[in-house]
Amino acid sequence: MTTEIDALRERHGDLLSRCHFPETGTALTCGVSGGADSLALLLLAVAAGCEVTAVHVDHGLRPGSHHEADLVAAVAERVGAGFRSETVRIEPGANLEARARAARLEVLGSDAALGHTADDRAETMLMNLLRGAGPDGLAGIRPGPRHPIVELRRNDTESVCALAGIEPFHDPSNLDPAFLRNRVRHELLPLLADLAHRDSVPILVRQGQLFADVADHLRHAARRLDVTDARAIAGADVVVARVAVREWLRSGVPDTHPPDAATVERVLAVARMEAGSTDVGGGRRVERTAGRLRLVSPGDASAVD
Repeated sequence: MTTEIDALRERHGDLLSRCHFPETGTALTCGVSGGADSLALLLLAVAAGCEVTAVHVDHGLRPGSHHEADLVAAVAERVGAGFRSETVRIEPGANLEARARAARLEVLGSDAALGHTADDRAETMLMNLLRGAGPDGLAGIRPGPRHPIVELRRNDTESVCALAGIEPFHDPSNLDPAFLRNRVRHELLPLLADLAHRDSVPILVRQGQLFADVADHLRHAARRLDVTDARAIAGADVVVARVAVREWLRSGVPDTHPPDAATVERVLAVARMEAGSTDVGGGRRVERTAGRLRLVSPGDASAVD
């Protein structure tokens, strides 16, 4: 086993230098679907010296999907990683991709590492742009323990698997044009590359980091505000006030899409005494009482401050 791990380290040292794994010996759960990106995540995490547990989540959406779990289990055993298989049931219908993702993340937990790459970051940025996102959304997927291989490209992960002699699973749903990400991946990004006469992913990733820096600066400024103080919010720089309100509304539900701009503006109108209260989605309301803003949850007369 040591020989296998040493070989991984020697073979992929250049890639590991671009990864963001925790310190050697740290326990790390990795979400591993059986595709090239997540299998590379598993192999590189082991090479980085983490105590890895690979978790495969079967959504039950395809016949024979249990074979993917068998592949992940075999690779995990080969490199001395732990393995666990989980099953969730997703009913067909609207927002299938989003519901499957939410179920998968719930099983994996907030500390699990995911196998997103720079290509995923570029795709996410474009999808968020189409949704009308601000700087945070346009930053895309940020590097860090949650996304340790996000500075690698998809061809890097394919190379990791090829050098290990592993044939990754190819999810046929990744070709389905019903999903926006697939059209961005297979249509929009190639079109941008054709128009720019160059690979557009590195350009988008650099822009994403600029947006991340702006978003972090605004969030830092927003933390200085007491978001429940209506006068303070009404008198603050509107750009900072918007961030403060958005982060407040996201409290307790960080993995959901942030509130839209119209919702944030309605809360600011309450702070400016242009309205007494407003709906903010999910059955929640923001009310103003004695100069204080209160976030009231469904069926709860008390405020969430």
